[in-house]
Amino acid sequence: MKISARNQLSGTVQSLDHGAVNGTVKIDIGGGNVITSSITEEAIADLGLSVGNRVTVFVKASDVLIGK
Repeated sequence: MKISARNQLSGTVQSLDHGAVNGTVKIDIGGGNVITSSITEEAIADLGLSVGNRVTVFVKASDVLIGK
């Protein structure tokens, strides 16, 4: 698969929290870092996601916000 996003991080599905329409997926990318993504339940099913799966996180954003 080719994709234009340059920010690609490999990791392992740590947890899935299912909702009515969207679910929350936590991906352990190593070094004590976890990325959380909210995606549709349909996408979770289509990808066949389950805890322990190796996945790639693609980050494509026009804005990155930092607060303190």
